[in-house]
Amino acid sequence: MTRPAIAVVVAVHVLVCLPAARAHAQSLAPQDYIAIQQLVSKYAYAIDECTNKGYDYADLYVADGSFATSRNGKISNRFDGREKLAEAARGGAADCKDVPWAGIVHMLVNHVIEPVSGDPDRATGKVYLIAIGLDGEPGKVEAQGRYEDVYVKTPQGWRFKSRVHVLAPGQAEVSRGSRPAASGK
Repeated sequence: MTRPAIAVVVAVHVLVCLPAARAHAQSLAPQDYIAIQQLVSKYAYAIDECTNKGYDYADLYVADGSFATSRNGKISNRFDGREKLAEAARGGAADCKDVPWAGIVHMLVNHVIEPVSGDPDRATGKVYLIAIGLDGEPGKVEAQGRYEDVYVKTPQGWRFKSRVHVLAPGQAEVSRGSRPAASGK
């Protein structure tokens, strides 16, 4: 083989292999994807069941993690840190018995996880939220926007760094699991 031919072969090899190597370096291990999916599934159960006075929910986040709601690109509510996250899981109440969404099942669907370039311990994600059982009607279903997440890998496993609930147009701020009390008109 002549020198120019060798140079062409080497150049083609570099052009073909380098992007594949970069893509591989920016991906997560299969176990990481599974662990993040489990984190998101645990979120739905923790918010639906409001166990341990909301602290099981709060423990899905890092210590300085945050949850927020957003409408039209503007944050309307934000909860930072373990205590505020547990309060959010309780719907602002002192305990879990009167959470406004009691009876609702959160279904999280079409979960997309993206690795963060250059950081194997960080990923982002998005997932649609479907709520079942609104207003005390077991069959009432509503698409309620999506969650946009930042995940971090900790010694305890993957956790939320942040989660933003991007509300669907026209969606109430807090969904009700039981019928609202009749107004005194």
